[in-house]
Amino acid sequence: MTTKMLPRRKRITSPTSIVQLDYPDHQPSPKPAGSYTRFVLISDTHSQVFPVPDGDVLLHSGDLTRRGTLRDLHRTMDWLYALPHPIKIIIAGNRDFALDREWYDKNWEHTGHPGKPAIWEHPDPIFELLTGSRAKAANVIYLRDEKYSFTAGGREWTVYGTPRSPNFGARVRAFGYDSADATSMVSAFPETDILMTHGPPHGILDQTTHNAFAGCPALTSRIISLRPRLHVFGHIHESRGCYVHEWSEATPSAQNPASRRIAEDEEKIGGNGQQTIFVNAANTPKLASGGVLPPVGGSGFQPIVVDLLN
Repeated sequence: MTTKMLPRRKRITSPTSIVQLDYPDHQPSPKPAGSYTRFVLISDTHSQVFPVPDGDVLLHSGDLTRRGTLRDLHRTMDWLYALPHPIKIIIAGNRDFALDREWYDKNWEHTGHPGKPAIWEHPDPIFELLTGSRAKAANVIYLRDEKYSFTAGGREWTVYGTPRSPNFGARVRAFGYDSADATSMVSAFPETDILMTHGPPHGILDQTTHNAFAGCPALTSRIISLRPRLHVFGHIHESRGCYVHEWSEATPSAQNPASRRIAEDEEKIGGNGQQTIFVNAANTPKLASGGVLPPVGGSGFQPIVVDLLN
């Protein structure tokens, strides 16, 4: 299997999709036509707020919070409620501790930080933010290992969302799973237009600053069978980016280059065959650019905008 090294680019176009990774003043180019549906992708926002472009659907792939507290989640959800997108679909991530109650009730004492010990928090007000009256009024859909159908852009779409990511290294966080359980877990993922996972597939935008590949091999194998049009994830912040895989090629494997400098304005993909767009949508920077860490949601870590032909 050959790993494709992706150029840094602002935009990727194909006959059935347009992806905008970098755009000025938080204003991406308009949707090309009414026959497209605009998806705005974010992840790993860690209780930070920033400008988000409008679109038909907002997808958040987890790590809504920094420490998983009610206060953290309040800040995030107040921000999401106010965004204009007609549909907002969200999943949790490994930092959203209190949303994984089985894990949280065993580990809550370890979720504090120096100088601020953890306090156990009741689940009711936390889940009220995700599924209560305010969430419903704002058209927020919270998914945990479930499939959902919705209408946007003049057609029906399906999405499957899971908060899970592989246990990696010594730390075990919320919604983690061991490699021994991975195959049985991903085998339950159904066919869907859009797949949302918190963790990445192995070999696709999953390389860490220590040159480890933190993605899940079982997930990569499952995607070869499912072939969704769009797979959104996060978790490995430093690998934020996009790869469009044409299924006439070999097993998907792609990583970003070491340099964060934009190499080309636009990559054009000419194939008309079946494609999957893989997006690591992490918004919290991990790599400094020129010695200066950009702000959350800032240049190089903006929301990624994907227009799909209906």
